[in-house]
Amino acid sequence: MAGRGDIFHIGGYTAHSDGRGTGIVAARRDPDTGELTSLGTVAVTASPSFLARHPTRPVLYAVSELPTGAVGAWRVGDDGDLTALGARPTGGAEPCHLAVAPDGGYLFVANYGGGSVTVLPLDPDGVPGERTDLVQHQGHGPDPERQEQAHTHMVSPGAGHEPLLAVDLGTDSIYRYDLDAASGRLVPRAPRVRTTPGVGPRHLARHPDGRRLYVSGELDGSVLAYESTGDGALHLRGRVAASDRAGHVQPSEIAVDADGRFLYLANRGVGTIAVFALGPGLPELVGEVETGGEWPRHFVLTGGYLYVADERADMVRTFRVDREKGLPVPVGEPVAIPSPTCVLP
Repeated sequence: MAGRGDIFHIGGYTAHSDGRGTGIVAARRDPDTGELTSLGTVAVTASPSFLARHPTRPVLYAVSELPTGAVGAWRVGDDGDLTALGARPTGGAEPCHLAVAPDGGYLFVANYGGGSVTVLPLDPDGVPGERTDLVQHQGHGPDPERQEQAHTHMVSPGAGHEPLLAVDLGTDSIYRYDLDAASGRLVPRAPRVRTTPGVGPRHLARHPDGRRLYVSGELDGSVLAYESTGDGALHLRGRVAASDRAGHVQPSEIAVDADGRFLYLANRGVGTIAVFALGPGLPELVGEVETGGEWPRHFVLTGGYLYVADERADMVRTFRVDREKGLPVPVGEPVAIPSPTCVLP
């Protein structure tokens, strides 16, 4: 029997979204080499493109990125098997990201197609109830194809008194909300943070120091560096290019390592993981490592390894991270996973 720490779950696109997957896949990690072995599909569900875990319960959540959006919840067994606990509509189209409040009381969902944020209460067992809020964003950006309306792409709950941040690609904005825990409703903190028009902010990564955060600009191929103040306001420190490679660069996932020394960014189109050193100034590019595919949609850093899901190459690849230089080094062979879009240890 594998311990839960050795089991990963992988989400992806199914035929409902022109993908090749069938649902949520489980994989076992070799504790000595870090390599993954697929255990096959453990939950048949439509386009579970992003996954999240409850902080204290053995419960996994997944969006169904469909025109009629929904989220599902499953109890996780020791060997990665999943037992359905229920599903709830999000009230918004094409949910693409979700996150659980640090205290495990609420689940937040970003509805990309709907341009909205959904709040679902979680009972003591982690099962979602009827939604308590649906906040609709308004506006558009200069890109007529990608920014014709609001497109919420990520929700990031803060710890303590930090606000929930909702990243909206369509309106070039980061919205800040406080949760009224009694009612389960989101209270806006004005004003919203506006990026330069056309950035198309996708995901953000918080630094362990609690002050700095970094945003991937999907449409302009950038990384934006912000610093937060005591009142939760975000101040732009500057912008750096996401890649030094020639070609169309479309950043996706972004993360800071546990030590706060390096920033990692997946670049679709050129198929790289860019590594930036983090100091008192702006992020400085250390190097770029090819992932073996052209469309690294998501990755996760854990236990000295980096796992990259390449949506179009139908694979998840393992890298060992050099602790001194921060650069990933490929390990073994990729594991074949159809249309993977999220890796969750």
